[in-house]
Amino acid sequence: MDSGFAEGTRRFTSWFQALPGATFHPDIVVEDLRGRGAGRGIIAKADIPADTVLFTIPRSAILCAATSALRDKIPDVFDLEGDHGAGHSDSGDEDGAASSSSQDSWTLLILVLIYEHLQGEASRWRPYLDVLPPTFDTPMFWSPTELSELQASALVAKVGRAEADRMIEAKVLPVIRAHEEVFFPPGRAKLDDAQLFELAHRMGSTIMAYAFDLENDDSDNDEADEDDEWVEDREGRTMLGMVPMADMLNADAEFNAHINHGDDALTATALRPIRAGDEILNYYGPLPNGELLRRYGYVTPKHSRYDVVELPWELVEAELKGRVGTHWTASEWDKVRELVRADDDFEGSFVLERSSADPDSTGQLSGDAVFAGLPDELGEQFKAFLKAAKKVANSEIAARAASDKEMRKELYLQAVLAALQARERQYATSLEDDRQLMDAGNLTGRQEMAVCVRIGEKVLLREAQSWVRRELDELQSQASRTTREDDAPAVKRRRV
Repeated sequence: MDSGFAEGTRRFTSWFQALPGATFHPDIVVEDLRGRGAGRGIIAKADIPADTVLFTIPRSAILCAATSALRDKIPDVFDLEGDHGAGHSDSGDEDGAASSSSQDSWTLLILVLIYEHLQGEASRWRPYLDVLPPTFDTPMFWSPTELSELQASALVAKVGRAEADRMIEAKVLPVIRAHEEVFFPPGRAKLDDAQLFELAHRMGSTIMAYAFDLENDDSDNDEADEDDEWVEDREGRTMLGMVPMADMLNADAEFNAHINHGDDALTATALRPIRAGDEILNYYGPLPNGELLRRYGYVTPKHSRYDVVELPWELVEAELKGRVGTHWTASEWDKVRELVRADDDFEGSFVLERSSADPDSTGQLSGDAVFAGLPDELGEQFKAFLKAAKKVANSEIAARAASDKEMRKELYLQAVLAALQARERQYATSLEDDRQLMDAGNLTGRQEMAVCVRIGEKVLLREAQSWVRRELDELQSQASRTTREDDAPAVKRRRV
């Protein structure tokens, strides 16, 4: 551990333990885990029994819109009770600041973090802010070359840098520029727009990685947010906050601690006995490695069981056209596509995933994660396609498939199998190529994470293909058995 890193840890730990109402168990310690790519983490110094309270964080120590002095300095900006609600991009008010109705919990916490950061030693959270990471490995900060390593992963479209820039320009910069005397204390040089943009991106990513949902006791922190970028939250009104010490807990699919939300404090409790030397781990939820990378900037083998891959409908549709619409005119094809897309339940892509049991009450996993079938919604959309093909193009095959269950299922499985193969071909390298790259050990950190994500997606595509082939084999075997059974009486009669 280098001296600066160690001193930051010491100052933070001392500051935390001095907080009124805070507790920190004597058998745990914050350690330098950068050697394993985990930054800081909490380690057990001795055996710890189950149900032990590991540490307690008083709510008054949480950094959020309710505790920062910024709320009192610019109260109008923090009023979320406006008529418009969160998420609107209203124009600025008379002094140039974004109106209160344009703010949500994300942007307010970004403003709070920027304000406290700019206060320097005057901020009561300075020892805590000093141990938050200054840089992130999330794809938001990757170069175009680094992003290209993700190849055909749907993760590329979810990075959201452009959307985040627009949000910062519309909601964050106007507030800071309208209240520079608040954000920049005497003697502090003002930041230009480019510097503020980078600082806002850093704070937004800090929130994505570490903020807790302070009004939701059903989840440990804000990992329940399923939005594509950090520029939006669930409804914009849920209180988000930075919780000192709780965010020192790294996470994995198997965990041994849980954060409990109380009226006056948050407590971390051991779910099962923890051995001396073990890291104390929290739970981020059943997230695939792609989501871990997008939100937190890391991947882990244990989360491979939760990997997902998206199958675009256009690939399935193209395969169906090749089987039932080879003689359609261009106008007929356009009409079929139009009818399918007109459905309110139309999906542009379908998420393929494994069936996996949740961790038990002690945070441990049991059983394998297996691919158990295609999404029901994909099958429903396939039926909608057949219905449209029969109606518009008078497709004989579609009409037969609509009335023949076995034929319909075989047509569906064949089209999906071909679409899965086409989806795998969208990647620039094969699964075997990627595994060789991993085994060679010559990848940079971000390259390795990108390869891990695309390996996970390709493995799942292969498993889905194997499942479809088994279904097709079973369908054909069943048809063969039916044929033999139908033929058996006639053979018997001839023998007689």
